[in-house]
Amino acid sequence: MLLHEDPRSGNCYKIKLTAALIGLDLETRQYDIMKGETRSPEFVAKVNANGRIPVLQIGEGAEARFLPESNAACWYLASGSHLIPQTRFEEADMLRWMFFEQYNHEPNVATLRFWLRFVGEGNLSAEQRSQIMAKRVAGCAALDVMEKHLAERAFFCGDEVTLADIALFPYTHVAEEGGFGLGDFPNIETWITRMQSLPGFIPMD
Repeated sequence: MLLHEDPRSGNCYKIKLTAALIGLDLETRQYDIMKGETRSPEFVAKVNANGRIPVLQIGEGAEARFLPESNAACWYLASGSHLIPQTRFEEADMLRWMFFEQYNHEPNVATLRFWLRFVGEGNLSAEQRSQIMAKRVAGCAALDVMEKHLAERAFFCGDEVTLADIALFPYTHVAEEGGFGLGDFPNIETWITRMQSLPGFIPMD
């Protein structure tokens, strides 16, 4: 399997982390999203018509299949592993946190990190600058939900790490790059340390 990625992306990292935690070797092909390399006619025609990464490629040549969307790729890799709970409720609860990550967390925490670290505040459009405060408020609200949930839990679903943790970890542990103070969220900081101590853990590039 081959991951089409930009290593600076948390969405790409979560797929690599999933693979690492189940002991799966994953090849990578890197693109620079700042240079628009995923918008090339070849990429759009062959890899992802949406012009985005990550994309997990299964197979080669004419038989190759391409799976966009990070959480879908994580699910594909983790199917049948310890990263997906066995009970019906816990599996649904895991999906709940994965949806939360994409709807409440990533659009705010990850977007501000991208804007402030990679684009630069001075290079943002007037519309983007006008959204910074609202995204910071929404991002802090998402982190607060996580903080309260982790008050009496080691992981987000059950007693062991699942895809819920893997989905939320990448952009949370670098949230300070987007102007969020993790010192205000001690339970999250403890959880981050716990994630980094997992057997097979790999750091973000």
